[in-house]
Amino acid sequence: MKLARLVVSMLDAEPLARGSRIKLGKNVRVAGVPAILFGVAAIVLAAGAMAALQKTAPLLPETLREARNLWNSIRGDRRELNP
Repeated sequence: MKLARLVVSMLDAEPLARGSRIKLGKNVRVAGVPAILFGVAAIVLAAGAMAALQKTAPLLPETLREARNLWNSIRGDRRELNP
């Protein structure tokens, strides 16, 4: 517990809190510690998306083919079986 208090007193969190800003509106602006957290979260999200894409990449052509067939059946563009 003493170590935690020592670390907190060394960091002096008040200037960090004053320098941190999040502005929402037409443009989202983030500054300070939240900007670092958002940046790290974006990197982790991108890495997870890439890992998921690499695992499902072999199935992608079949998935796209099935999606195209589904779209054609929904639209009503059906070929006659015996022309």
